[in-house]
Amino acid sequence: MRWMVRGDIDGFFGLALDNLVQLILIDTLCRHVLGFSDALLYSRVLPGVAVSLLVGNLYYAWQARRLALRERRDDVCALPYGINTVSLFGHVFLVMLPAKMLAEASHVPDPARVAWLAGLAATVGSGLIELGGAFIAERIRKSTPRAALLSTLAGIALTFISLGFLFRTYARPVVGLSTLAIVMLTYFGRVRFRGGLPGGLVAVALGTLLSWATGLAPVGVAPAAGARWLPPVPVLSDLVEALSGGMLLTYLSIIIPMGLFNLVGSLQNVESAEAAGDSFPTRPSLAVNGIGTLAAAVFGSCFPTTIYIGHPGWKAMGARAGYSILNGVFMTVVCLTGLLAHIVWAVPVDAGMAIVLWIGMVITAQAFQAVPRAHAPAVVMGLLPGVAAWGALMIKGGLRAAGMGAGATGPAGGAPFGPALIPAFSTSDIWVHGAFALEQGFIFVSMVLSAVVVYIIERDFRRGALWCLVAAALASVGLMHSYAWTASDTVIDMRPVWPWQSPWALGYLAIAAVLLLARWTTVARDGEALH
Repeated sequence: MRWMVRGDIDGFFGLALDNLVQLILIDTLCRHVLGFSDALLYSRVLPGVAVSLLVGNLYYAWQARRLALRERRDDVCALPYGINTVSLFGHVFLVMLPAKMLAEASHVPDPARVAWLAGLAATVGSGLIELGGAFIAERIRKSTPRAALLSTLAGIALTFISLGFLFRTYARPVVGLSTLAIVMLTYFGRVRFRGGLPGGLVAVALGTLLSWATGLAPVGVAPAAGARWLPPVPVLSDLVEALSGGMLLTYLSIIIPMGLFNLVGSLQNVESAEAAGDSFPTRPSLAVNGIGTLAAAVFGSCFPTTIYIGHPGWKAMGARAGYSILNGVFMTVVCLTGLLAHIVWAVPVDAGMAIVLWIGMVITAQAFQAVPRAHAPAVVMGLLPGVAAWGALMIKGGLRAAGMGAGATGPAGGAPFGPALIPAFSTSDIWVHGAFALEQGFIFVSMVLSAVVVYIIERDFRRGALWCLVAAALASVGLMHSYAWTASDTVIDMRPVWPWQSPWALGYLAIAAVLLLARWTTVARDGEALH
């Protein structure tokens, strides 16, 4: 296996675009929502991001080459790796923004620094969960049906990736549809451009050209500062201050589900890679992910890393180990030289969004292709919680756009979110209470429901009942379904209750009872034994 092949160029464009989107979000949210200074953002946060991305990308490239040599294959694709989008938003809006607002209310001289310290503490907690979970994740993987793992990824790919970029494609159709045509032609049609030009490169180049021609680029005012060297520096004293100040305990209810989300999501992506033909060892793959997150915190980044969704897509592009190396080096240069501002100005996201949209389609298709045909209903069931969670976000975004919630910019009076929304929506037959309940811990909900359907299909009712008992326990401790109102959002409510005090836990216990009694209350139509 060579370190670099032509398909790595295509894979690099897709993965680099995905990582650039995260960097753009970090730049925007840190400066405009959290009030970070340029010095804090460019001298602390982004260099920490660079270290975390380089650590993981180089390891996963080496891991892919090692697997290729051991199995004497030349088609092994490295695990994709980068900043976790869900955790990015979770850390900003559920950890750092509340910390900043509390600091402002207490008249602390530098509220933005308090927010940064809270983010560092949350990142350490997430990294410890990811690293510790690596030693038990293989057991979880072996005891979980493939449909339960892959359908959760498909739900995320279908909604948070595909639909979001599809909306943007049709909002800017000249750029969006033109680049989508290039991507579908080269990847679905399995053809190449004459001269050996990679399809990803053609799509991004055409998208950039059309963006400038239609006024989508340049974005904003041209940056005044040129490239400069911003080396990563450990922030150990700041980290000690963050961990000794009680922030880790204060935001534990956010850190635990975010860390578990990262762990389970990375585990599912390892499973996705195996389904595509690349069987990587689970423990080191997840451990390095946790190490990358801890390295981020040590060098000043307040954002965890993750093994990305999309391995089958990169593999189908022809990417191998080189795309991971290229991505790590490129992201390091962008983060350590201040070039991010120039890239955002010249190349809008629209220029390459078709690649990410294609990745979402491939992941969704794989969930059906890589499981037994009889398990297709379980895949569909696993898709639904992700769709519901995305729908809940759309509902809340619409309310904020209409002027509800703290800090809303719409025309209405800024009334806070609250229980009164539930009956208001029900008059239109929209059961928003159920949507908000499904949103909390939806990755676990998806796994549970899909696994239960698999075992019902296999008539292994006892295992199905066991998954329901696990779901009841998760619901009781608040890792699924329970939510609390804030002025402009609904957030997870991790206040443990007894199972009989949670309607969702009672619901899962009812399913378990039905399955356990099925052995005596039902008869198989084909005469096979029930167990």
